[in-house]
Amino acid sequence: MKTAIHSRIRGQGMTEYIIIVALIAVAAIGVYTAFGKTVRGQMAVTAQSLAGKSASQARTESNDGGTAAQDQASRQIRLDNYDQAQ
Repeated sequence: MKTAIHSRIRGQGMTEYIIIVALIAVAAIGVYTAFGKTVRGQMAVTAQSLAGKSASQARTESNDGGTAAQDQASRQIRLDNYDQAQ
C-alpha cells in the first residue's frame, strides 16, 4: 500500500514539473517572437565587429527589429480588433 501512495506522489511531482517546463517554453517562445529579430541583429553586429568588418547593415536591421518590437508592444489589442493585429 505504501508503494501505491509513493507512486502517486511521484506522479504528481512529475506532472507539476511538466507544467512548469511547458509554461517556461511558452514564455520563451513569446519573448523570441517579440525580440528575436533584435537579438539576431545584435549578435550579427557583434560578429561583424569581431571580424573587423563594417557592421552598419546589421546595426540597422537590429534597430529596425527593436522599433518593430516597441510598436508591437504598444498596440492596444482587444477582442474587437484582435483579428486585425499583426
